[in-house]
Amino acid sequence: MTYTLAATVPLPWAEAVEKTRDALAEQGFGILTEIDVRATFEKKLGAEAADAVGDYVILGACNPALASRALAAEPEMGALLPCNVVVRRAGGAAETTVEAIDPQTMVQLSDAPAVKEVADDAGARLRKALAALAVADQ
Repeated sequence: MTYTLAATVPLPWAEAVEKTRDALAEQGFGILTEIDVRATFEKKLGAEAADAVGDYVILGACNPALASRALAAEPEMGALLPCNVVVRRAGGAAETTVEAIDPQTMVQLSDAPAVKEVADDAGARLRKALAALAVADQ
């Protein structure tokens, strides 16, 4: 089962992170959290672990209107929020990968029609954001 939506772009690391933030904002998502996995690994596990993971950041993206609808339909959906978006690049790689959780995973956990509507909307917005990244690298 595929549980992510992804785009791979030939953008430098910092530019890919910046453009990912911009593309998400265009679709109504704000960034609530940011985890720098590389820095955390370096601090907690050492340079070798950091080098093995490469550049890797997890952005906790949230569209408040969509989150509100999901929580109104099923309060337990909060355990799946915010939507995680990963920007990652292996050491020496020429491309950066951006992956977002596929909101359809929520539908597999809930029978609520309103949750499906939110997942469909969120999925469409995330796909547009990823498509914008593909255009941004040209």
